[in-house]
Amino acid sequence: MKLDIDIEYYNRQFRGIPPEEIIQWATGLSEKRIVTTSFGKYSAVLLSTFQRVDSKINVIWCDTGYNLPETYQHAQQLTKRFSLNLNTYVPLETRASTEYRLGFPTSDLPEHAEFSEIVKLEPFNRALTEHQPDVWFTNIRIRQTALRSSKDILSFSKDGILKVSPFYYWTDEDLDDYLMAYDLPKNSTYFDPVKALESRECGIHLQ
Repeated sequence: MKLDIDIEYYNRQFRGIPPEEIIQWATGLSEKRIVTTSFGKYSAVLLSTFQRVDSKINVIWCDTGYNLPETYQHAQQLTKRFSLNLNTYVPLETRASTEYRLGFPTSDLPEHAEFSEIVKLEPFNRALTEHQPDVWFTNIRIRQTALRSSKDILSFSKDGILKVSPFYYWTDEDLDDYLMAYDLPKNSTYFDPVKALESRECGIHLQ
C-alpha cells in the first residue's frame, strides 16, 4: 500500500534535519519497513543509527557471491556489533553455473543485463516479495550517480514503496567525520560487480 505522504513538502522540511530525526519520523509511518545494505564503504553510518532508533528492523543484504573477503569481514563485524536482524539473500543460481554460461560480463556486453538480474535483482525482488515493505531505508546520496542525484531524502519506488535516504545530502567528508566520531569501520575495498564503476547503478534503485 502506497503511503499518503506529500514528499515534496517533507523534503523541504527535512533539509538540514539530523538523519536520526528523519529515521524516527519514518519509523512511525508503518510497521512494515526494511533497511538495505551492501556492507559497502559507508554502510556503518546508516546501520549504526538504527541501533539507536530501530534496532529490530529487518536488514536486507543481497550477497552477490562476488564480495571481497574484506566485505564479508565487514558484514560479520557490523552484524555482531549492532546485533543486526540480518536477512541475507543470495542468487538462486550458483556462481560457477552463472560464470559457465555468461562468463563475467562487463557492463558494455549484452550478457551483463542477465548477470545483473541473477546476482542482484532477483534476490532483491525476492526480499521485497517476502517482506512487503511500506518504508525502505537506503543510504543513497546526491552526486553518487545521475539517477541518485535526481532523487531526494524521500522518494517513491516504482511499486510505491516510500524510500527514505536520511544521509542524502551528506558528503564523503561528512561521513568520514561521522565514522571517526563514533569509532566506526570503513570498508574501503568494497566492489560491486554489477555496478563495476561507482558512477553506474546496480539496478536496485532503478525500481
